[in-house]
Amino acid sequence: MRILVLYAHPDPESYVAALHRTVVATLTAAGHEVDDCDLYAEGFDPVLSLAERRGYHETPTNRMPVEDYVRRLEAADGLVLVNPVWNFGFPAILKGFLDRVFLPGVSFVIADGKVAPALRNIRLLMSVTTYGASRWRAFLMGDPPRRCVMRMLRVLAAPGAKAAYLAHYDMNNATPESRKAFLDRVQATLAGV
Repeated sequence: MRILVLYAHPDPESYVAALHRTVVATLTAAGHEVDDCDLYAEGFDPVLSLAERRGYHETPTNRMPVEDYVRRLEAADGLVLVNPVWNFGFPAILKGFLDRVFLPGVSFVIADGKVAPALRNIRLLMSVTTYGASRWRAFLMGDPPRRCVMRMLRVLAAPGAKAAYLAHYDMNNATPESRKAFLDRVQATLAGV
């Protein structure tokens, strides 16, 4: 399986960076072809320009500013997001990726005023993430990142696509043991895909 890993963290020494390395190594060891997209290292521009917004519904020209990323998404059989949750949302660079790359004609189509999913090539959807807050606090806030992955992105993927949301909550109180246990969980989950 060809898997696009979207990684969004600026610090190569962070715990999320360790999760990223584990995700890539585990998928590779399991025989998957990994397209490792480090949004910070690649200098992805998350800002949707005025011209892009005005041409948002103009398929197929809407994809031209981000054509390379669109091709990578369309070539993937699986999509794995690796990122922290900041302020109960995605890092701006990842949110910008979703805004600029998940376009009409790419991730969905609009016909007769109705929206239909278009990422039927995605048969695996996973998120590996960390929260500073506890699970309970994230729940009280509505947990927008979980909803985005497990509802919005899942609906765009192939029917019956395998989906998982792996989160280490309460990183503000994490211990070496909790971090290791989560790394082990991530590795075990990905080894089975």
